[in-house]
Amino acid sequence: MSKFRIPLILIFLSLSLLIAYQVFQRLDSIGAKKKSKKSKQGAVPVVVEPIVKRPISLIKQLSGTLEAQAEFIASPKVSGIVDKLYFNLGDPISRGDVVAVLDKAEYEQAVLQAQAALEVANANLNEARSLVEINQRKLKRFNDLSSKGVSSASQLDLAQADYLASQAKLNVSKAELIQAKAELETVKIRRSYTKVKANWPGNDELRYVAERFVDAGETVDAKTPLLKIVKLNPVLAVFYISEKSYSDLSKDMLVKLKTDAIPGKEFQGRLRRIAPVFNVESRQARIEVEVNNDDLLLKPGMFVRAQIILEKKANVAVVPLKAISKREQQQGIFLLSKDNKTVIWQIVETGIKQDGFVELLSPEVSGKVVTIGQQFLKNNSSVILPKTAKQ
Repeated sequence: MSKFRIPLILIFLSLSLLIAYQVFQRLDSIGAKKKSKKSKQGAVPVVVEPIVKRPISLIKQLSGTLEAQAEFIASPKVSGIVDKLYFNLGDPISRGDVVAVLDKAEYEQAVLQAQAALEVANANLNEARSLVEINQRKLKRFNDLSSKGVSSASQLDLAQADYLASQAKLNVSKAELIQAKAELETVKIRRSYTKVKANWPGNDELRYVAERFVDAGETVDAKTPLLKIVKLNPVLAVFYISEKSYSDLSKDMLVKLKTDAIPGKEFQGRLRRIAPVFNVESRQARIEVEVNNDDLLLKPGMFVRAQIILEKKANVAVVPLKAISKREQQQGIFLLSKDNKTVIWQIVETGIKQDGFVELLSPEVSGKVVTIGQQFLKNNSSVILPKTAKQ
Protein backbone atom coordinates (compact mmCIF):
# COMPACT_ATOMS: atom_id res chain seq x y z
CA MET A 1 0.00 0.00 0.00
CA SER A 2 2.77 2.40 0.85
CA LYS A 3 4.34 1.85 -2.61
CA PHE A 4 1.22 3.14 -4.38
CA ARG A 5 0.40 5.89 -1.89
CA ILE A 6 3.22 8.33 -2.78
CA PRO A 7 2.65 8.31 -6.59
CA LEU A 8 -1.08 8.96 -6.02
CA ILE A 9 -0.33 11.94 -3.86
CA LEU A 10 2.05 13.33 -6.48
CA ILE A 11 -0.52 12.86 -9.22
CA PHE A 12 -3.19 14.63 -7.11
CA LEU A 13 -0.90 17.57 -6.40
CA SER A 14 0.00 17.91 -10.07
CA LEU A 15 -3.65 17.97 -11.08
CA SER A 16 -4.42 20.54 -8.37
CA LEU A 17 -1.64 22.81 -9.54
CA LEU A 18 -2.80 22.51 -13.14
CA ILE A 19 -6.37 23.40 -12.23
CA ALA A 20 -5.23 26.32 -10.08
CA TYR A 21 -3.11 27.68 -12.91
CA GLN A 22 -5.99 27.50 -15.37
CA VAL A 23 -8.32 29.27 -12.90
CA PHE A 24 -5.71 31.98 -12.35
CA GLN A 25 -5.31 32.51 -16.09
CA ARG A 26 -9.07 32.77 -16.51
CA LEU A 27 -9.46 35.28 -13.70
CA ASP A 28 -6.58 37.35 -15.01
CA SER A 29 -8.20 37.45 -18.45
CA ILE A 30 -11.56 38.56 -17.00
CA GLY A 31 -9.85 41.28 -14.90
CA ALA A 32 -8.02 42.62 -17.92
CA LYS A 33 -11.26 42.82 -19.89
CA LYS A 34 -13.02 44.62 -17.03
CA LYS A 35 -10.12 47.02 -16.65
CA SER A 36 -10.17 47.74 -20.37
CA LYS A 37 -13.94 48.24 -20.30
CA LYS A 38 -13.69 50.47 -17.25
CA SER A 39 -10.99 52.53 -18.95
CA LYS A 40 -13.30 53.09 -21.92
CA GLN A 41 -16.18 54.01 -19.65
CA GLY A 42 -14.06 56.68 -17.83
CA ALA A 43 -14.44 59.26 -20.67
CA VAL A 44 -17.41 61.56 -19.96
CA PRO A 45 -19.74 62.55 -22.83
CA VAL A 46 -19.97 66.37 -22.93
CA VAL A 47 -21.27 69.22 -25.07
CA VAL A 48 -19.01 72.20 -25.71
CA GLU A 49 -19.47 75.72 -27.04
CA PRO A 50 -16.85 78.30 -28.10
CA ILE A 51 -15.78 81.32 -26.09
CA VAL A 52 -16.85 84.29 -28.25
CA LYS A 53 -16.45 88.04 -28.20
CA ARG A 54 -19.59 90.15 -28.48
CA PRO A 55 -21.31 93.22 -27.02
CA ILE A 56 -22.96 92.79 -23.64
CA SER A 57 -25.01 95.09 -21.42
CA LEU A 58 -25.82 95.26 -17.74
CA ILE A 59 -29.61 95.44 -17.63
CA LYS A 60 -31.90 96.11 -14.67
CA GLN A 61 -35.32 94.46 -14.90
CA LEU A 62 -38.24 96.37 -13.34
CA SER A 63 -42.02 96.10 -13.16
CA GLY A 64 -44.31 99.07 -12.78
CA THR A 65 -47.43 100.93 -13.86
CA LEU A 66 -48.22 103.59 -16.44
CA GLU A 67 -49.53 106.94 -15.22
CA ALA A 68 -50.72 110.07 -16.99
CA GLN A 69 -47.99 112.69 -17.02
CA ALA A 70 -50.50 115.35 -15.96
CA GLU A 71 -54.10 115.47 -14.76
CA PHE A 72 -56.53 118.37 -14.76
CA ILE A 73 -59.87 118.37 -12.93
CA ALA A 74 -62.45 120.56 -14.65
CA SER A 75 -64.67 122.06 -11.94
CA PRO A 76 -66.85 125.19 -11.64
CA LYS A 77 -65.86 128.15 -9.50
CA VAL A 78 -69.50 128.79 -8.61
CA SER A 79 -72.44 126.62 -7.65
CA GLY A 80 -75.43 125.94 -9.88
CA ILE A 81 -77.30 123.45 -12.04
CA VAL A 82 -75.36 121.80 -14.89
CA ASP A 83 -77.17 122.99 -18.00
CA LYS A 84 -74.89 121.34 -20.58
CA LEU A 85 -71.91 118.97 -20.49
CA TYR A 86 -70.16 118.88 -23.84
CA PHE A 87 -67.64 116.03 -23.45
CA ASN A 88 -67.79 112.37 -22.56
CA LEU A 89 -65.36 109.63 -21.58
CA GLY A 90 -62.42 109.31 -23.99
CA ASP A 91 -63.16 112.52 -25.92
CA PRO A 92 -60.22 114.73 -26.96
CA ILE A 93 -60.22 118.25 -25.52
CA SER A 94 -58.26 121.29 -26.62
CA ARG A 95 -57.01 123.75 -24.04
CA GLY A 96 -59.52 126.56 -23.53
CA ASP A 97 -62.56 124.53 -24.64
CA VAL A 98 -65.83 125.10 -22.75
CA VAL A 99 -66.56 121.71 -21.20
CA ALA A 100 -69.78 122.59 -19.35
CA VAL A 101 -72.30 125.39 -18.83
CA LEU A 102 -74.22 126.08 -15.62
CA ASP A 103 -77.64 127.69 -15.46
CA LYS A 104 -76.90 131.44 -15.23
CA ALA A 105 -80.31 132.98 -14.54
CA GLU A 106 -79.36 133.83 -10.96
CA TYR A 107 -76.12 135.43 -12.08
CA GLU A 108 -77.88 137.44 -14.81
CA GLN A 109 -80.15 138.85 -12.13
CA ALA A 110 -77.16 139.76 -10.01
CA VAL A 111 -75.65 141.63 -12.96
CA LEU A 112 -78.88 143.63 -13.44
CA GLN A 113 -78.90 144.56 -9.76
CA ALA A 114 -75.28 145.65 -9.90
CA GLN A 115 -75.97 147.75 -13.00
CA ALA A 116 -78.88 149.45 -11.19
CA ALA A 117 -76.66 150.13 -8.16
CA LEU A 118 -74.10 151.67 -10.49
CA GLU A 119 -76.69 154.01 -11.97
CA VAL A 120 -77.77 155.07 -8.47
CA ALA A 121 -74.14 155.75 -7.56
CA ASN A 122 -73.74 157.86 -10.71
CA ALA A 123 -76.86 159.87 -9.82
CA ASN A 124 -75.64 160.40 -6.26
CA LEU A 125 -72.30 161.59 -7.59
CA ASN A 126 -73.95 164.12 -9.91
CA GLU A 127 -76.11 165.35 -7.04
CA ALA A 128 -73.06 165.73 -4.81
CA ARG A 129 -71.25 167.70 -7.50
CA SER A 130 -74.20 170.05 -7.88
CA LEU A 131 -74.40 170.59 -4.13
CA VAL A 132 -70.70 171.43 -4.03
CA GLU A 133 -71.16 174.03 -6.75
CA ILE A 134 -74.11 175.59 -4.90
CA ASN A 135 -72.28 175.75 -1.60
CA GLN A 136 -69.17 177.06 -3.32
CA ARG A 137 -71.12 179.99 -4.80
CA LYS A 138 -72.83 180.57 -1.45
CA LEU A 139 -69.48 180.70 0.34
CA LYS A 140 -68.11 183.14 -2.21
CA ARG A 141 -71.11 185.42 -1.78
CA PHE A 142 -70.77 185.52 2.01
CA ASN A 143 -67.05 186.17 1.66
CA ASP A 144 -67.82 189.19 -0.52
CA LEU A 145 -70.49 190.46 1.90
CA SER A 146 -68.24 189.90 4.86
CA SER A 147 -65.48 191.97 3.26
CA LYS A 148 -67.99 194.83 2.88
CA GLY A 149 -69.22 194.38 6.45
CA VAL A 150 -72.71 193.37 5.38
CA SER A 151 -72.85 189.75 6.69
CA SER A 152 -71.96 188.46 10.09
CA ALA A 153 -69.08 186.09 10.89
CA SER A 154 -71.54 183.37 11.93
CA GLN A 155 -73.19 183.39 8.54
CA LEU A 156 -69.80 183.07 6.88
CA ASP A 157 -68.88 180.15 9.13
CA LEU A 158 -72.15 178.40 8.35
CA ALA A 159 -71.61 178.83 4.60
CA GLN A 160 -68.09 177.45 4.90
CA ALA A 161 -69.36 174.42 6.89
CA ASP A 162 -71.98 173.67 4.25
CA TYR A 163 -69.32 173.81 1.55
CA LEU A 164 -67.01 171.41 3.40
CA ALA A 165 -69.90 169.00 4.07
CA SER A 166 -70.81 168.95 0.39
CA GLN A 167 -67.17 168.27 -0.51
CA ALA A 168 -67.14 165.30 1.87
CA LYS A 169 -70.36 163.98 0.38
CA LEU A 170 -68.83 164.29 -3.09
CA ASN A 171 -65.87 162.19 -2.02
CA VAL A 172 -68.22 159.57 -0.55
CA SER A 173 -70.23 159.50 -3.79
CA LYS A 174 -67.06 158.98 -5.80
CA ALA A 175 -66.10 156.06 -3.57
CA GLU A 176 -69.59 154.58 -3.85
CA LEU A 177 -69.36 154.82 -7.63
CA ILE A 178 -66.03 152.95 -7.62
CA GLN A 179 -67.56 150.33 -5.34
CA ALA A 180 -70.59 149.94 -7.62
CA LYS A 181 -68.36 149.51 -10.66
CA ALA A 182 -66.29 146.88 -8.85
CA GLU A 183 -69.44 145.04 -7.77
CA LEU A 184 -70.69 145.01 -11.35
CA GLU A 185 -67.38 143.58 -12.59
CA THR A 186 -67.48 140.97 -9.82
CA VAL A 187 -70.93 139.69 -10.71
CA LYS A 188 -70.02 139.71 -14.40
CA ILE A 189 -66.97 137.55 -13.59
CA ARG A 190 -69.12 135.22 -11.50
CA ARG A 191 -71.56 135.00 -14.41
CA SER A 192 -68.64 134.08 -16.71
CA TYR A 193 -67.79 131.24 -14.33
CA THR A 194 -70.98 129.50 -15.41
CA LYS A 195 -68.91 128.49 -18.45
CA VAL A 196 -66.43 125.88 -17.22
CA LYS A 197 -63.29 125.86 -19.35
CA ALA A 198 -60.42 123.41 -19.67
CA ASN A 199 -57.65 125.88 -18.89
CA TRP A 200 -54.88 123.55 -17.76
CA PRO A 201 -51.30 124.84 -17.27
CA GLY A 202 -48.47 123.86 -19.58
CA ASN A 203 -47.76 123.96 -23.30
CA ASP A 204 -49.69 120.87 -24.43
CA GLU A 205 -52.78 121.72 -26.43
CA LEU A 206 -54.58 118.39 -26.50
CA ARG A 207 -55.72 116.04 -23.73
CA TYR A 208 -58.39 113.39 -23.18
CA VAL A 209 -61.32 112.83 -20.82
CA ALA A 210 -60.36 110.09 -18.36
CA GLU A 211 -63.43 110.31 -16.12
CA ARG A 212 -66.83 112.02 -16.15
CA PHE A 213 -68.31 112.61 -12.69
CA VAL A 214 -71.69 114.32 -13.32
CA ASP A 215 -74.49 114.58 -15.89
CA ALA A 216 -76.58 117.49 -17.13
CA GLY A 217 -79.30 118.51 -14.70
CA GLU A 218 -77.31 117.86 -11.53
CA THR A 219 -76.78 120.61 -8.96
CA VAL A 220 -73.14 121.11 -8.10
CA ASP A 221 -71.22 123.23 -5.64
CA ALA A 222 -68.15 125.28 -6.39
CA LYS A 223 -65.08 123.09 -6.99
CA THR A 224 -67.18 119.97 -7.61
CA PRO A 225 -65.25 117.77 -10.11
CA LEU A 226 -66.98 117.51 -13.47
CA LEU A 227 -64.33 115.87 -15.64
CA LYS A 228 -60.85 114.43 -15.20
CA ILE A 229 -58.70 115.40 -18.19
CA VAL A 230 -55.33 113.70 -18.69
CA LYS A 231 -52.23 114.16 -20.79
CA LEU A 232 -51.42 110.93 -22.66
CA ASN A 233 -48.40 111.90 -24.74
CA PRO A 234 -45.87 111.37 -23.40
CA VAL A 235 -47.00 108.95 -20.71
CA LEU A 236 -45.15 108.12 -17.49
CA ALA A 237 -43.97 104.67 -16.44
CA VAL A 238 -43.53 104.59 -12.67
CA PHE A 239 -41.25 102.10 -10.91
CA TYR A 240 -39.86 101.60 -7.41
CA ILE A 241 -36.25 100.54 -6.89
CA SER A 242 -34.29 99.23 -3.93
CA GLU A 243 -31.35 100.88 -2.21
CA LYS A 244 -28.99 98.41 -3.89
CA SER A 245 -29.88 99.58 -7.43
CA TYR A 246 -30.36 103.27 -6.63
CA SER A 247 -26.74 104.34 -7.13
CA ASP A 248 -26.60 102.71 -10.58
CA LEU A 249 -29.29 105.00 -12.01
CA SER A 250 -28.92 108.42 -13.59
CA LYS A 251 -31.21 110.74 -15.53
CA ASP A 252 -31.73 110.24 -19.28
CA MET A 253 -30.86 106.54 -19.20
CA LEU A 254 -32.45 104.58 -22.06
CA VAL A 255 -35.33 102.35 -20.98
CA LYS A 256 -37.07 99.64 -23.02
CA LEU A 257 -40.63 98.74 -22.06
CA LYS A 258 -43.15 96.02 -22.85
CA THR A 259 -46.72 95.41 -21.77
CA ASP A 260 -48.89 92.32 -21.99
CA ALA A 261 -51.71 94.52 -23.28
CA ILE A 262 -49.75 95.07 -26.53
CA PRO A 263 -47.82 91.82 -27.17
CA GLY A 264 -44.85 91.88 -29.51
CA LYS A 265 -44.30 95.64 -29.38
CA GLU A 266 -41.41 97.36 -27.60
CA PHE A 267 -41.49 101.00 -26.49
CA GLN A 268 -38.61 103.38 -25.82
CA GLY A 269 -38.37 105.77 -22.91
CA ARG A 270 -35.97 107.94 -20.91
CA LEU A 271 -35.45 108.04 -17.17
CA ARG A 272 -36.50 111.61 -16.29
CA ARG A 273 -36.96 111.77 -12.52
CA ILE A 274 -35.42 109.94 -9.56
CA ALA A 275 -36.87 110.52 -6.09
CA PRO A 276 -34.31 111.89 -3.61
CA VAL A 277 -35.90 109.97 -0.72
CA PHE A 278 -36.88 106.37 0.09
CA ASN A 279 -40.18 105.16 1.44
CA VAL A 280 -39.64 104.35 5.11
CA GLU A 281 -41.74 101.17 4.99
CA SER A 282 -40.73 99.67 1.65
CA ARG A 283 -37.18 101.09 1.51
CA GLN A 284 -37.73 101.87 -2.14
CA ALA A 285 -37.50 105.07 -4.19
CA ARG A 286 -39.82 106.18 -6.99
CA ILE A 287 -38.47 106.70 -10.48
CA GLU A 288 -40.35 108.06 -13.50
CA VAL A 289 -39.71 107.13 -17.12
CA GLU A 290 -41.08 109.34 -19.90
CA VAL A 291 -42.38 107.26 -22.82
CA ASN A 292 -43.32 108.61 -26.23
CA ASN A 293 -46.96 107.74 -26.99
CA ASP A 294 -47.75 109.34 -30.35
CA ASP A 295 -50.08 106.52 -31.36
CA LEU A 296 -51.78 106.55 -27.91
CA LEU A 297 -51.45 102.78 -27.53
CA LEU A 298 -50.24 103.09 -23.95
CA LYS A 299 -52.88 103.90 -21.35
CA PRO A 300 -52.52 104.95 -17.71
CA GLY A 301 -53.02 101.99 -15.39
CA MET A 302 -51.35 99.42 -17.69
CA PHE A 303 -48.79 97.08 -16.14
CA VAL A 304 -45.36 97.35 -17.80
CA ARG A 305 -42.01 95.60 -17.62
CA ALA A 306 -38.86 97.62 -18.20
CA GLN A 307 -35.20 97.07 -18.95
CA ILE A 308 -32.81 99.83 -17.96
CA ILE A 309 -29.36 99.63 -19.56
CA LEU A 310 -26.95 100.45 -16.75
CA GLU A 311 -23.71 99.67 -18.63
CA LYS A 312 -22.63 98.70 -22.15
CA LYS A 313 -19.47 96.88 -23.27
CA ALA A 314 -18.64 96.59 -26.95
CA ASN A 315 -16.38 93.55 -27.45
CA VAL A 316 -15.75 91.23 -24.50
CA ALA A 317 -15.21 87.49 -24.04
CA VAL A 318 -18.39 85.71 -23.01
CA VAL A 319 -19.47 82.13 -22.38
CA PRO A 320 -22.87 80.56 -21.93
CA LEU A 321 -24.04 81.00 -18.36
CA LYS A 322 -24.55 77.24 -18.07
CA ALA A 323 -20.79 76.74 -18.56
CA ILE A 324 -20.08 78.19 -15.10
CA SER A 325 -19.48 75.51 -12.45
CA LYS A 326 -18.41 75.46 -8.82
CA ARG A 327 -15.67 73.38 -7.26
CA GLU A 328 -14.69 73.83 -3.61
CA GLN A 329 -16.56 77.14 -3.31
CA GLN A 330 -14.83 78.57 -6.40
CA GLN A 331 -16.44 79.25 -9.76
CA GLY A 332 -14.82 78.31 -12.98
CA ILE A 333 -15.12 76.66 -16.38
CA PHE A 334 -13.91 73.43 -17.98
CA LEU A 335 -11.77 74.28 -21.02
CA LEU A 336 -11.49 71.67 -23.75
CA SER A 337 -7.91 70.67 -24.53
CA LYS A 338 -6.52 71.16 -28.02
CA ASP A 339 -6.68 67.42 -28.75
CA ASN A 340 -10.39 67.39 -27.75
CA LYS A 341 -9.77 64.49 -25.35
CA THR A 342 -9.50 66.09 -21.90
CA VAL A 343 -10.63 69.19 -20.04
CA ILE A 344 -8.84 71.70 -17.83
CA TRP A 345 -10.49 73.28 -14.79
CA GLN A 346 -10.04 77.06 -14.94
CA ILE A 347 -11.09 79.39 -12.11
CA VAL A 348 -12.58 82.60 -13.56
CA GLU A 349 -13.94 85.96 -12.48
CA THR A 350 -17.24 86.88 -14.18
CA GLY A 351 -18.95 90.17 -14.88
CA ILE A 352 -22.15 91.18 -16.67
CA LYS A 353 -24.85 88.59 -17.34
CA GLN A 354 -27.26 88.98 -20.26
CA ASP A 355 -29.46 86.70 -22.38
CA GLY A 356 -27.93 83.48 -21.09
CA PHE A 357 -24.31 84.66 -21.42
CA VAL A 358 -21.80 85.90 -18.86
CA GLU A 359 -18.73 88.10 -19.29
CA LEU A 360 -15.30 86.64 -18.45
CA LEU A 361 -13.26 89.28 -16.67
CA SER A 362 -10.16 87.21 -15.90
CA PRO A 363 -8.06 85.39 -16.82
CA GLU A 364 -7.97 85.88 -20.58
CA VAL A 365 -8.90 82.53 -22.14
CA SER A 366 -10.01 81.20 -25.52
CA GLY A 367 -11.19 77.97 -27.05
CA LYS A 368 -14.19 75.90 -26.09
CA VAL A 369 -15.94 75.32 -22.76
CA VAL A 370 -18.10 72.47 -21.52
CA THR A 371 -21.77 73.45 -21.25
CA ILE A 372 -23.36 70.04 -20.60
CA GLY A 373 -21.84 67.24 -18.53
CA GLN A 374 -19.49 69.29 -16.35
CA GLN A 375 -21.06 67.93 -13.15
CA PHE A 376 -19.19 64.67 -13.82
CA LEU A 377 -15.83 66.32 -14.55
CA LYS A 378 -12.72 67.27 -12.68
CA ASN A 379 -9.38 68.64 -13.82
CA ASN A 380 -7.85 66.55 -16.65
CA SER A 381 -10.93 64.34 -16.99
CA SER A 382 -11.26 62.46 -20.28
CA VAL A 383 -14.23 63.49 -22.40
CA ILE A 384 -16.14 62.30 -25.44
CA LEU A 385 -17.58 64.85 -27.87
CA PRO A 386 -20.57 64.42 -30.15
CA LYS A 387 -19.63 63.60 -33.74
CA THR A 388 -20.71 67.03 -34.96
CA ALA A 389 -18.45 68.70 -32.38
CA LYS A 390 -15.43 66.57 -33.44
CA GLN A 391 -15.88 67.58 -37.03
